[in-house]
Amino acid sequence: MPRKLTAILIMSTALLGACASITPPTGPASEQAATARKYQEAITLGGRLSVQYQKDDKDEAIHGSFTWKQSKDRSSIAILSPLGQILATIEVTPDNATLVQSGQPPRSAADVDLLVEQTLGWPLPVSGLRSWLQGFANDTNNKTFIATPVNNRVTTRDGWNIQYPTWESDQQSPPQDRPKRIDLERQTAQAGKVAIRIVLDNWQTP
Repeated sequence: MPRKLTAILIMSTALLGACASITPPTGPASEQAATARKYQEAITLGGRLSVQYQKDDKDEAIHGSFTWKQSKDRSSIAILSPLGQILATIEVTPDNATLVQSGQPPRSAADVDLLVEQTLGWPLPVSGLRSWLQGFANDTNNKTFIATPVNNRVTTRDGWNIQYPTWESDQQSPPQDRPKRIDLERQTAQAGKVAIRIVLDNWQTP
């Protein structure tokens, strides 16, 4: 074989090896990088909310927006109509939860999820959403689940089926993926099959 052709083959082999060495990581390594984000104790969120449920064997639907502000020991949620009117506010502390609807006296209970379901007629799992909105949950085996764009489904220990179909990148350096849309489903005794869709439009941390 001529020396010139041999040199070309050697250079081609070296280039192929170099290309192979810089292939973007996939599998467990990239999965670990995607899940590197940390849970935020203090965060302010805002977005849109739609709920489908059943009442008296009839399909019902609610559409609107919400604001969500949480710190280590408190959560403050407001549910608004499509026109921006406040339909309900929920305040949660470690010892108590209070729900206020427009024109009605406040109602309080120790269990915020039970309070919401009994007052509104459909469940909103406020206690779980503190973590679920950020893509963290405990699965049916009580193991920690961290959602990613490629691992985006989980059934929680209290029976909610959660899917994270849409993601967006934050403004951190390096940027990290975070949930944009969260879908929740659960069969309930009071409200039949409940489907909740949440779209996060605003995400702020201190």
